[in-house]
Amino acid sequence: MEQEVTGPAGPDRPIESKPSMTPALADPPRRRRRRWLRPLMLLLGPLLVIAAGGYVYLTGSRFVGTENAYLKADKVMISAEVTGLLTEVAVRENQHVAKGDVLFRIDDRSYRIALDEAEAKLAGVRDQIADLKAVYRQKVEERGLAKANIAFAQREFERQASLLKSRATPESKYDTARHALDVARLQLPIIDQQLAQIRAQLGGDPASPVEQHASYRAAVAERDRAALELARTVVVAPLAGIASNTPDPGQVVVGSGPMSSPVMSVVADDGFWIEANFKETELTHVRPGQPVEIRVDTYPDAVWEGTVASISQATGAEFSVIPPQNATGNWIKVVQRIPVRIALPGADAAHPLRAGMSAIVEIDTGHEREMPGFLRTALSWIGIAPRALAASSGKAAAASGAGAGAGDLK
Repeated sequence: MEQEVTGPAGPDRPIESKPSMTPALADPPRRRRRRWLRPLMLLLGPLLVIAAGGYVYLTGSRFVGTENAYLKADKVMISAEVTGLLTEVAVRENQHVAKGDVLFRIDDRSYRIALDEAEAKLAGVRDQIADLKAVYRQKVEERGLAKANIAFAQREFERQASLLKSRATPESKYDTARHALDVARLQLPIIDQQLAQIRAQLGGDPASPVEQHASYRAAVAERDRAALELARTVVVAPLAGIASNTPDPGQVVVGSGPMSSPVMSVVADDGFWIEANFKETELTHVRPGQPVEIRVDTYPDAVWEGTVASISQATGAEFSVIPPQNATGNWIKVVQRIPVRIALPGADAAHPLRAGMSAIVEIDTGHEREMPGFLRTALSWIGIAPRALAASSGKAAAASGAGAGAGDLK
């Protein structure tokens, strides 16, 4: 554009400009491009929408997900098996404990006394059995002596009877011999009765070892029970994990009965799994072993790759304290939820997990809908195989899933 200044220029006279006399020429190639671009967009737009809709239709039922999912871990409520006063708590709140570590101790003085009494009773039973064995042997010898006395008294009685017939002995000696025979015969049943009583006290077999007698085994059981209760005054961790709800020393714990209650708990710090509650309508194609993409709310940028471990045999309502009763007139159909257990990979130090965390899971069932018949026919007319199209869409979905979470955790 050219500028023409008329008159002297100064601060009071602005410079006037005249428009260029060059005419604006149209661009014929751009106009022609617009002519064929608009119909092309009108044609490709619906085709792209149809293609996207078809892809969503074919693969829409492949992935099922839910936010009703929570991390689970082994949790043990630690209770005391004996009653007593807490004298020591060996762990702190949220402290890591290994399997077998001491958690707390209970006052064991009364249990040590009970063990001493049981051991003393066991020793007394052992001595009693030994005494009975000695008495039994003595009675056996006395029985043999009694039989010998009977034989001697029998011979003496017969000799005195023979002498009495020949008037060679007085009748008083005959009476004495007869009395001695009667006394000897009475001693044998008494000894046999005593032997039977001792044999019964020895369990019917006087020759059996002391350890096999019932009274000895009962005393051993009582001693072992006392030793077990003494050992139970020291409570150890049944598994490795984190100690929670630790008590304070000086509390009285109740070992059994209606007044007993858990003293503390230990939550495992590994071996996590996820319990996802899916709607029953979403589990049509879910099977154990299928891959699962997991996101935990605490770590939104981290992705875990798990697998479906198992599917519950009953809905969550079946395990409630009061199951629903649907045999009434006020019935309303409610979609039930079924727990699905999802296995997690190994622990990750950068993303520590804790029981109860919320998670979002998505299961890849691998299922794809069948293409409608009219669409198959239309694709075959234009030379596209429906199976090849479905396979390519499946590969694209698998590639996108692999890119979203490669490995166990990204």
